[in-house]
Amino acid sequence: MNKVLGRDDLRCRVAEWRGQGERVTLANGCFDLLHVGHIRYLRGAKALGGKLVVAINSDSSVRRLKGQGRPLMPEDERAEIVAALEVVDAVVIFSEPDVRALIRELRPDVQAKGTDYTRESVPERDVVFEYGGRVEIVGDPKDHSTTEFLRRQSQNESNG
Repeated sequence: MNKVLGRDDLRCRVAEWRGQGERVTLANGCFDLLHVGHIRYLRGAKALGGKLVVAINSDSSVRRLKGQGRPLMPEDERAEIVAALEVVDAVVIFSEPDVRALIRELRPDVQAKGTDYTRESVPERDVVFEYGGRVEIVGDPKDHSTTEFLRRQSQNESNG
């Protein structure tokens, strides 16, 4: 079964899961270079229970967020890599600046965000709370990031 879905197919899949009594957790991010922080974040999100949907920023969205030269890998490849993880039940690519529209479409029981946020600072929390969902912070402390990794690599090359 393909885990990388378009939005229409994902809405149908979520409806099927809900019909089977499943809960749905949504996690999101760029996932440009998969690293241990991503794995810990997704494991933490899955541990909240139910099916885990991962929303991945489109290439254009990553460029807006991270600047020129990013992403390092195209969206389809990033989606395929994340979908290959055992804890992930579905992946969708989104191009909006944040996941508010997707949250409105899917109404996940839980929105999982990484430890670079607090429950109070999650940008989309208002939308989640509108329908009675909850926001949870999961993963390890934010000491892994692709941006920081690339900065260190660039310094090493300059010093090398």
